[in-house]
Amino acid sequence: MKPILVLYYSRHGATRELARTIAQGIDSVPGAEARVRTVPPVSTVCEATAPEIPDDGPPYAELRDLEECAGLALGSPTRFGNMAAPLKYFLDGTTPQWLSGTLAGKPACVFTSTGSLHGGQESTLLSMMLPLLHHGMLLVGIPYTESALTSTQSGGTPYGASHHARADGHSHGLSADEKALAMALGVRLARASLALSQGERP
Repeated sequence: MKPILVLYYSRHGATRELARTIAQGIDSVPGAEARVRTVPPVSTVCEATAPEIPDDGPPYAELRDLEECAGLALGSPTRFGNMAAPLKYFLDGTTPQWLSGTLAGKPACVFTSTGSLHGGQESTLLSMMLPLLHHGMLLVGIPYTESALTSTQSGGTPYGASHHARADGHSHGLSADEKALAMALGVRLARASLALSQGERP
């Protein structure tokens, strides 16, 4: 099967931690493989450019990663209840893939981290769903059959995995419930990708 793309932007590392956990969930499903990619920051200075290869972490995403994936996990920190500009900038450049239906019928999920517990986790997740719906993707959430969804005292929503990173900008690590839900989301995405890759895409 084609790899499942875990695509994210992270400023302080909290969203990256979620991405890694979701990738672990994907890799735990026999026959599934995660491909982790990030996007560079954007600058208000037009002349500023980022190196083609980041100093650390996964490589920057290319549009061919979308073409080659069997499914997509999309993640961003919260920016005033919305996805961060670097991820939005990357998605704004996917018109050719939209026109060709590259992502149509493929499963997708979303994830986020916030500095405050009620800092817009759910609205950020919903904002990331919109371009995926325009691409014709099939959204996968977290069902309440996952017991951590009702016991969590921090992140975790039926719309996707989330993490309460605290207001100091430094992640305190995923809670046990946050980790369980992120893993479960990765497993669910992998199983959906496997099932859809074995038959006709809807």
